[in-house]
Amino acid sequence: MIMTHPGLPAIWGMLVIGGMIVLTLWAVVAPLPGSASATVYSLARVPVVRGIVRYLVASPKILLLLKLIFVALFLLVIYAGLFGNQIPERNIATLLTWNIWWAGLVFSVFFLGTAWCAVCPWDTLAQWLVRRRLWKRAEPNNSLNLRVPRALRTIWPALLMFIALTWLELGLGITTNPYATAAVSLLMVVMATSSLAIFERKAFCRYFCPVGRTVGFYSQLAPVELRPIDTNTCADCKTLDCYYGDKDTEPCPTWLVMGRLKQNSYCTSCGNCVRSCPHDNVAWRLRSPSVEAVQDARPRHDEAWFMIGLLALTGFHGLSMMPFWETWMSDIARILNDSGQLLASFTVGMFGSMLAVVLVYALFVAITRQLIGRTSFRRLFTTLAFVALPLAFAYHMAHNLNHLVREGVGIGAVFENPLGTGLAPLSMAEKHARHFDMLISQQTLFALQAGLMVFGFWIAVQIVRHRGRSLLADGGQSGSWRLAPMLGFVVLMTGFHLWLLSQPMIMRM
Repeated sequence: MIMTHPGLPAIWGMLVIGGMIVLTLWAVVAPLPGSASATVYSLARVPVVRGIVRYLVASPKILLLLKLIFVALFLLVIYAGLFGNQIPERNIATLLTWNIWWAGLVFSVFFLGTAWCAVCPWDTLAQWLVRRRLWKRAEPNNSLNLRVPRALRTIWPALLMFIALTWLELGLGITTNPYATAAVSLLMVVMATSSLAIFERKAFCRYFCPVGRTVGFYSQLAPVELRPIDTNTCADCKTLDCYYGDKDTEPCPTWLVMGRLKQNSYCTSCGNCVRSCPHDNVAWRLRSPSVEAVQDARPRHDEAWFMIGLLALTGFHGLSMMPFWETWMSDIARILNDSGQLLASFTVGMFGSMLAVVLVYALFVAITRQLIGRTSFRRLFTTLAFVALPLAFAYHMAHNLNHLVREGVGIGAVFENPLGTGLAPLSMAEKHARHFDMLISQQTLFALQAGLMVFGFWIAVQIVRHRGRSLLADGGQSGSWRLAPMLGFVVLMTGFHLWLLSQPMIMRM
């Protein structure tokens, strides 16, 4: 018997649809906004917290302690996956990796930006193995320090790896295989270590890591950012220690200059710039959670494809966990004469669903181009791709809430016996009990999911209006109706995500 989570009730769906209608009508008739400077609040200027924040960010000992904790958990996952009980719900490798970390990572981005990258055990182990230092700068740094080939200096490798990871996760089912989970985790460490040993700085983090790039792009919607306290100080700086580092601190791992930083996408929150800046001019600050995606981030073609791919893959995650998915795969298998694990059928279904999102987006961009005129399809495709971020981010969080609050309740028992020694699979009664033993009430869960969908829709509408204004020849003076096709895309994708949330979802394990 397959256990499922209940879908979002119709009343909550109607409330979301009502909000979408109101916001869409407003967006069509309201004048397009002008460019505006965002309001930010530097924590370095707040008397009560500035000292604490400065110590937490600038102290390598705090960061080292956090790294040690996550490395210890990571090594426990590896050991349990390789040598523990292979029942997924009894082994900490699968439960901690997929039900807690992978499901909860997106929420850490919402509150902490790219903070996960600062404590990532893949990079930490690679750093220790290659640099052979716990935190100080290593000279020589034991790397060949080769330049990354020009063909790889994009995030296409990260997108391809994200697609491959999704195929392994859902196609091969490594989420329910402790041994495979440990093997893939080890593979990521090997790749991070090899990259650090061959290329200069941290090419794996910048170009190849699918998790890091997902965190980076989602962090464009985070309410926190690491930026200069005084931009004039950065403008007058001659040493650029934030970029090159100093005698004790490594250079910026992803080739960023703090004085020119406009977006979170490639910042790993490592704190190197904070520690190396001779003027103490770098600090965390609070901001609007939409300002970067709405107007600050610079559009690039490879990044546009990653954002559209992110939207397609998040929707596919939800689609593949619907009860009817197996029926669809069986139908495709009969057509393809597929058998066994139905990998061919799954692959067709996965790439077909991704292609559908890309084609739908391209169609709406093409219609918008016909209304706007005098703008290339490539420019429109790239500039408007930011609309995919809030749509993917909101649905990703709403979907993951189910996993966290329903499937995360057993993590305490698993820590007591991380290898699952001597334990049998969960009974149907135990699985059923998870529907009642949730971390929050079911109505609170539904309210949060509905709120997230409206949040994502609202930011997507703002992106269409702000980004669209720069694409219109007259700056939008003749009306915003020519952006209606892109608003239609936002409505369509939000409606699709809302439909997914309203369906019963198969429990991960």
